[in-house]
Amino acid sequence: MNREIHSVVMGASAGGIEAVSAILSDLRLELRAPIVIVVHMPSAKDSQLATLLQSKCRRPMIEVEDKQSLDPGHVYLAPPDYHVLVEDEVSLALSSDEQVNYSRPSIDVLFETAADVFAEHALGIILTGANKDGAKGLSEIIRAGGHGLVQEPSEAHCRAMPEAAIAACPTAKVMNLMEISQYLNDRI
Repeated sequence: MNREIHSVVMGASAGGIEAVSAILSDLRLELRAPIVIVVHMPSAKDSQLATLLQSKCRRPMIEVEDKQSLDPGHVYLAPPDYHVLVEDEVSLALSSDEQVNYSRPSIDVLFETAADVFAEHALGIILTGANKDGAKGLSEIIRAGGHGLVQEPSEAHCRAMPEAAIAACPTAKVMNLMEISQYLNDRI
């Protein structure tokens, strides 16, 4: 089976801005696969998170709009109060459906749609957080033949989310943030 990575989905909650920033700042500019990120945030309509993360990342950072094209080499961030869904291999969609795991955007929603579209070519990454959002979605990616990485819980600001992902996905690789960045630089 060819398990080349075509898309990366990443989810974080409490402490996630620092973790995502650390990974993005270490990525090579030449990376091909698009990266789609959900960070749990309050539902403020004027989030400056994309601007903040762009300052840490050399790749183009875009806050997702409905029917957003999914282009190689770009980083996409879920906007406040919307789920992000992978529609097909070239586009993302937004949804205002009910919260999942008390969250909108939900990591599970993004990861489950990435598993449906990219199957063995998807890579899911769960970082720090204080709930279990993302564990079910990461298990769907792995069940579809894709790749799963989880932040080492002892390094996480809140260990509940990584621990839930490890419990749901015992075959996922557990790494610190530097190792996750290196994995991405070597594989995508």
